Amino acid sequence: MKKYILSLDQGTTSSRAVLFEKSGRAAGVCQIEYTQIYPGNGWVEHDANEIYSSQIDAAKGVLEKCGVQPSDIAAIGITNQRETTILWDKTTGEPVCNAIVWQCRRTADMCEVYKQQGLEKFFRDKTGLLIDPYFSATKIKWILQNVPGVRERAERGEILFGTVDCWLIWKLTGGKVHATDMTNASRTMLFNIHTCKWDEEILGLLGIPECILPEVVPSSGEIGICAEDVFGCEIPITGCAGDQQAALFGQKCFAKGDVKNTYGTGGFLLMNTGSEAAASSNGLLTTVAWQIGSEICYALEGSVFIAGAAVKWLRDEMCLIDSAAESEKLAASVEDTGGVYIVPAFTGLGAPYWDPDARGVITGLTRGTGRAHIVRAVLEAIAYQTADVLRAMEEDVGRLGTVRVDGGASQNNFLMQFQSDILGMEITRPENVESTAIGAAFLAGIACGFWSGVEELVQLGGSFEKFSPSMSESRREEQLAGWKKAVKCALSGK
Repeated sequence: MKKYILSLDQGTTSSRAVLFEKSGRAAGVCQIEYTQIYPGNGWVEHDANEIYSSQIDAAKGVLEKCGVQPSDIAAIGITNQRETTILWDKTTGEPVCNAIVWQCRRTADMCEVYKQQGLEKFFRDKTGLLIDPYFSATKIKWILQNVPGVRERAERGEILFGTVDCWLIWKLTGGKVHATDMTNASRTMLFNIHTCKWDEEILGLLGIPECILPEVVPSSGEIGICAEDVFGCEIPITGCAGDQQAALFGQKCFAKGDVKNTYGTGGFLLMNTGSEAAASSNGLLTTVAWQIGSEICYALEGSVFIAGAAVKWLRDEMCLIDSAAESEKLAASVEDTGGVYIVPAFTGLGAPYWDPDARGVITGLTRGTGRAHIVRAVLEAIAYQTADVLRAMEEDVGRLGTVRVDGGASQNNFLMQFQSDILGMEITRPENVESTAIGAAFLAGIACGFWSGVEELVQLGGSFEKFSPSMSESRREEQLAGWKKAVKCALSGK
């Protein structure tokens, strides 16, 4: 009997590998940060080869750390930063340029042209998405237009496209499998979430050759075999989902109406809408939550582009803290921000504003403003942005109940209490906040028989911690009003 599922959790700033036991417990974790590349204003890139090497190093690291043999692994599950776009040579496997990261805003002008042409409804009806540089489609077009010779090579069938999951699968299988799962396909702005196929009209409009696109497969099922030369033995790859859908599954949000919020590099609020691809009137996205067998589950999603990344900014660029953990103590050392608000619109604003040209602002500075006030304002900004998304979701579907939280920043007790206060809602945090990684493991595990199905997953234990609101309604409204004023300062006015 195999003892573990290996989850490869390829994130925006680090690659993680987690080993899960049949009990659902994480036996070990290894995390490796990798290079962030900022070649221009609002541009963000990664080295695709470094993405792969860091992920393999993390996987080998966790095996060594736990003393586990590759032969003890039943299957691999993959979860990944979504929308990040990689094009590579089909023969050599070399990327044609750096990966263009989901945060990158270089195609904002291109998107604006499509909006002015009145194509918003065209894209929304087919893909469930808004026209925005966030998604893969215009990133692909930019590469085809701007990297010499790539369009011609693509049209000759020499180039492949993939999001990060697809790149990892292709590399792990030695170039034998060019596939992506339904959740990642639904984030490209090229995939029709109703017909469940790449959309020929969209491909024609954008001038993207269909031959570069991967096969779309279920999130749970036989995807490929990891080649023997990677870990020393062949291991089946049986699970794959974009990070936020994986977190929804990992939080066991299996019922229609279940909601989770993940605090990672960005912040992502998702609600299970069951078999219905529910449309939003308030700037939320309709996306595929997962596919198991022939059954497809959908979700509504609100995306905050900068959440945990703002804490990283405090540490790396502003040098105000030495570690993310320090932010909690500093924030709690002052009663409030002293009237300071920070809108971390470093790469535009996501839901419900969808303004790619918005830029970060700090308002309310006085001579008495100190380091702790700035740090606290950044943490509060994460909560305010989440509140904006949740209120938009409530306008679409009605009042929500408890919100389940996960992700690195969810371990910050100050942030979670302030989040509960500013929402006026209960927040539930699981003992294991590795929801993204365990979601990928669950999807892989039920496909290979490691777990019998969703019913067994529900029975897996785990304790929860609750945060309940204690802020007065008048104080909450006052705080939110200040936030709204600050956001107006950040918006581009377009």
